[in-house]
Amino acid sequence: MAPADTSSPRATLTTFIEACNEFNQLRLKERFFDRESAGFRPVVRRILDCLDTSQLPAYARLDQAAEAAVCLKEVLDRVELPPESEIPGSDEVAASETEDSEPLLRWQIPGTRIVIARVLEGPQSHEYLFSPGTVERAPDYFADLAGIPYRTVAADGVNGQFRPGVSEGLHRWYVSAPGNRAMAVLVDRLPNWTRDRIGGLALWQSGGLFLSVLASLLLISILYRFQRKRAREFRATNLVRYFLTLWFPVVVIAIPLVLKTFARDFLGLRGAPLYVVDAVANVSVLLAVPVLVFALSNRIAETIISSPNMNPRGLDAQFVRIVSKLTAVVASVAVLLEGGQNLGIPLTTLLASAGVGGLAVALAAQDTLKNLFGTIMLMADKPFRVGERIVVGKYDGIVEDIGLRSTRIRLLTGHQATIPNDELAGSDIENVGRRPYIRRVSDLHVPLDTPRERIETVLDRIRESLHNHEGHHPDFPPRVFFNEFNPDSFNIRIIYWYHPPDYWKFLAFAERLNLEIFRAFEEQGVTFSRAVRLSSASAASPTLASVAVASGDVGPSSADPSA
Repeated sequence: MAPADTSSPRATLTTFIEACNEFNQLRLKERFFDRESAGFRPVVRRILDCLDTSQLPAYARLDQAAEAAVCLKEVLDRVELPPESEIPGSDEVAASETEDSEPLLRWQIPGTRIVIARVLEGPQSHEYLFSPGTVERAPDYFADLAGIPYRTVAADGVNGQFRPGVSEGLHRWYVSAPGNRAMAVLVDRLPNWTRDRIGGLALWQSGGLFLSVLASLLLISILYRFQRKRAREFRATNLVRYFLTLWFPVVVIAIPLVLKTFARDFLGLRGAPLYVVDAVANVSVLLAVPVLVFALSNRIAETIISSPNMNPRGLDAQFVRIVSKLTAVVASVAVLLEGGQNLGIPLTTLLASAGVGGLAVALAAQDTLKNLFGTIMLMADKPFRVGERIVVGKYDGIVEDIGLRSTRIRLLTGHQATIPNDELAGSDIENVGRRPYIRRVSDLHVPLDTPRERIETVLDRIRESLHNHEGHHPDFPPRVFFNEFNPDSFNIRIIYWYHPPDYWKFLAFAERLNLEIFRAFEEQGVTFSRAVRLSSASAASPTLASVAVASGDVGPSSADPSA
C-alpha cells in the first residue's frame, strides 16, 4: 500500500527499475499477465505512479501507459546508466529550492532523450515523474534501440553476462502474453508457428481476433432482426414489453466492451493493435448510446400518448413526439461531445465540426426545417385536430393525419390531399369541425298580388313550425320576418340554428320544414314568385325560391366523417 517514492529523479528512477524487475519475476513465474490479480496489481500501480500520463487520451490511458513503461524498461536495460551519486536525490532537490538556487525542474538521463520532470500542478504536484513527452514517445525510443543488445558485465574478461536486473524479452512477451491463465495454458499447447508475428500480432492472436469480431457482428445482426420485429408488435399491444425491447441497444453497447476486454485480457493484444480495437469499440459504444437515448425517448413518448385523454394521432401526441425527439437530440449531442473529448478529440474541434455540420445540414434541409417549424407552430396554435373538417384554400375535407412534415386531408370528393405544414401554418384555416351549430338562412319570394292576410297566416304557420324545433337552443331562437319589398315580389326571411352540428340530421329536419312550409302555402293558395334569384350556389328545394346557407354549412361535419 506504500506509494511510489517520486520525491527526486533518483528515487523515481530507482523505484521504477525495482518495480519493473519485480514485475518481470512475476511474469516468469505466472506465464500470463492479469493486471487485476493480487500479485500484479500493486506492482503495476507502483510502475504507473512513476509516469506522467496527463497527456495520454483518457480512453486508452492505462494501456498506453503500460506499454510505455515496458518500452522504457527495455531502453534502460540497453543504455549505460550514470552512477547513483550523479543522479539528483532528495538532498540535491532540497538544495535547489533555497533562495540562492533555481529549483530542479527536470533531469535527463545522459546520452538519452528520457526526461524525468517535476510536476508543477495537479494531484501529483511537486513529484518527479517521467515527463509526458517521454511517456508518449517511449515506443519510438524502444524501436530505435530494439536491435542493440542488452548491457552486460565483465565475467573473466568476457562481456557475456547480462547485468543484474535486465528483463530479457519483456516487450516481446508483453505484446503477446494472454491475460488469462487458461488461455496461457492453451497457447502453450499450440504449434510454434502460431506464435509467428505478422503486423504486430501473433498468428493465434490474429485468428482469435477475427473470429471474435465475426461472432460479435453476427450476434448484433441476429439480435437486430429479432428485436425489430418484436418491437413493432409490442409497440401497438403492450408498452411494458415495448420498454423491455431496450435490451437491444444495451447489448449493442455491451458487445464492443466485452470484445475489447476479451482482446486485451484473453488474446493479449498490446500496442497499436489494442489501440485500434479499443478505438473501434469505443466509437461503436459512443454511436450506440444515442440509439439508446432515442429508443428510450420514443418509449417514454408513447407511454404518455397512450393516456386515454390524448388522441394518438392528434397535435398533442405529435407535440409530445417532437419534444421527445428534440430532447433525445440534445442529449445525444452532449454524449457525443463528451465521448469525443474522452476519445482524445479536442472539444473545440468537436464544436467547430458540429457548427460546420449543422450549417451544412441546415442548408441542405431548408424545406424540412421549415416544415418542422411549421409543425411546431401548428402544435402551439392547435387550429385543428385529427378527425375535424377544415377548409384551407381550395381544400375542404377531414384531417386524417398530422405528421412532422405534412398534414393529410381526406377531401369530400374522396381524394387525399397532402399539405406541407409550413404552408398550413401561413394559411387561413376554417375549422368546420368545431362549429357549435349549423345556421340556415332562407329567403321566400312571394308574388306581389298576394293578400296581406295570407302572408300573415303563412308567417304564423312558419313560426309555429319552428317553435321549439328539433335542434333548438334557448340562446338561439328562430327568426321569421317579412323583411323586404322587392320590385317583383315580397320577401320572407327565415333564420334558424341547428344544434348539435350533425349535418345529416340537419338536412332531414330541413326537408321536413320545407314540406311543412309547402303545405302552408298550398292551404293558403299562395304561390311562389316566378322570378327566382338565388342568394347561394345551391337551392335546397325547387319549391323554395331562394335558400342561402351560411359559410361552411354545406357538406358533412366532423360528426359524421364517413359521409
